Amino acid sequence: MNSTALIWLVALPLVAGPAVYLVGRLQCWMLDFGFWMPSRSIQHPTPAIQGGVARWLALAALAGAWLPLALAARELASGGAVALAVGAVALRLDGLGLLVAALALALGGLVALFSGPDLAGRVGEEKYYALVVVLVGALIGLACAGDLFNLWVWFELTAVVSYVLVAFYHRQPAALEAGVKYLLQGTAGSVLALLGIALVLAQAGTLDLAQIHARAAGSPALLAAGALLLVGFGVKAALVPLHAWLPDAYEQAPSGVSAIMSAVVTKAGLVALLRALGALAGVTLSWGTLLIGFGALNILAGNLLALRQTQVKRLLAYSSLGQLGYIFLGLGIGVYAGQAAGAQGGLFHLLTHALMSALAFLAVGALIYSLGGAARERGSLVVGDLAGAARRYPLAALALSVAALGLAGLPPLAGFMSKWQIFVAGFATRSPAIMALVVFAALNSVLSLAYYAPLVNAVYRLEPSAAVRRGQALPAAMRAPLGLLALAVLALGVWPGLAAWLTGPAGAAVMAAFGR
Repeated sequence: MNSTALIWLVALPLVAGPAVYLVGRLQCWMLDFGFWMPSRSIQHPTPAIQGGVARWLALAALAGAWLPLALAARELASGGAVALAVGAVALRLDGLGLLVAALALALGGLVALFSGPDLAGRVGEEKYYALVVVLVGALIGLACAGDLFNLWVWFELTAVVSYVLVAFYHRQPAALEAGVKYLLQGTAGSVLALLGIALVLAQAGTLDLAQIHARAAGSPALLAAGALLLVGFGVKAALVPLHAWLPDAYEQAPSGVSAIMSAVVTKAGLVALLRALGALAGVTLSWGTLLIGFGALNILAGNLLALRQTQVKRLLAYSSLGQLGYIFLGLGIGVYAGQAAGAQGGLFHLLTHALMSALAFLAVGALIYSLGGAARERGSLVVGDLAGAARRYPLAALALSVAALGLAGLPPLAGFMSKWQIFVAGFATRSPAIMALVVFAALNSVLSLAYYAPLVNAVYRLEPSAAVRRGQALPAAMRAPLGLLALAVLALGVWPGLAAWLTGPAGAAVMAAFGR
């Protein structure tokens, strides 16, 4: 099978990232020394001009990667997984990889577009766009890794880039603290995962995921390796109680970074976890039970922790823990009970949560930018700052409302349909324990309205807050991603079949990995 498209899909963002940085630095140098002027009438270049080339080059690179993705998707549809080996690097694009690649490219492009006004004139702007492009490439590589070692290498590249992006405002002590906390906990997880990989190599004699799956049998050593991989990759996947880095990182990162972290980066940890545990499926039958258990724990902890939050980005961070729980629950039902619909529902919720959480963080980021002042300085909003925002910023208010109500699982939004698929799959097992957990998850979805509803209520209050009255207009570059994501959330809620071409093959890939 022709694997040229897969090479370009992974290589293009990785090559373009350094080019974005170099071109951005060259432009800044030429502006500083007066060697380049976009117009003779411009005597003092504006911040938008200073960072424009890097931003548009990043957007062009991410847009260009859609062509090899489309070609690879066509190959996948016609002949099965697309495999490639370049030296010691083994890549394999299946349905799960296609889902992650599509999400990474789509949301990476929207984040790069959105971030233009917010980062204009800031120190290191060209680094930001370069890192976003490299992050997209690393996420695609991780999703397509064909062996455990390369899975870990891509995982580490994703982690290193995300560490730097989280601490982008490193001159602010809180942002630096969040970045260091994320670095320390992520490094601990990476070391544990590497130890697990070494143990697998010692026992199975190979790191190829398919060969490990064929050779792995029940043994205490491989069970211990599975536990190390579960904890190691579980840190990045924000499994409770391995989630301590998440609220600070989401709150202190630039809003575009918070969006892509919540939407894709934590999901990359989940994908790495699924790849590793799928290879060790023959070691024990408990992996599905563990996924269900962590799902229930994440749902409960995320909801309870979000209830008491007043900082909006921190509230959304804790709510993401709960939403990840629904993904784990669906996948656990699929693996434990052999319910393909459960795995597909879990991955459908992965897709809908990616869109809804990105929409929520970008809407909050747009309001932080527009309200300016103390809100922009601290990089966050409290719920009270949102009062009356719908009067001056109707699109941002509508986008935040659609995201919040979708996350709460209200129809006819995408979050309702993805949760509904998980619940239906759970009841189809006819297992009393699983059906009880489904009821528990449904009640927690209702409970989440206790913190989502105040956000919606705040933006539609009649009396605007002082911050809203002083705010500036919302730029078109921020409005466009909000409108597109809001439409996607609405469309998938009304026509969930639109995502079947992604979630169906992804669910089948997960089931095949676990031999179900």
